[in-house]
Amino acid sequence: MICLSVCIGTSCHLNGANNVVMTFQHLIEEYQLHDKVAVAAAFCMQACSRNDVSVKIGDERFGVKAEEARTFFKEKVLPLVK
Repeated sequence: MICLSVCIGTSCHLNGANNVVMTFQHLIEEYQLHDKVAVAAAFCMQACSRNDVSVKIGDERFGVKAEEARTFFKEKVLPLVK
């Protein structure tokens, strides 16, 4: 199971964390990946000075802009599923 941890702390919330979570959940539905990918909320990932949302896949951290969440999912998550 791939776990996507999305920071929902204050800075990330203001940068669109809710939109990132919703996009990931929608794509999990769209690709029928309920048994392969999970989304979890996390608090501060110590990257508050960035202008994006912190997302972790395993131990790797990424900065994701809300408007780029769909592309991020397709480029980083889908290859891990296949």
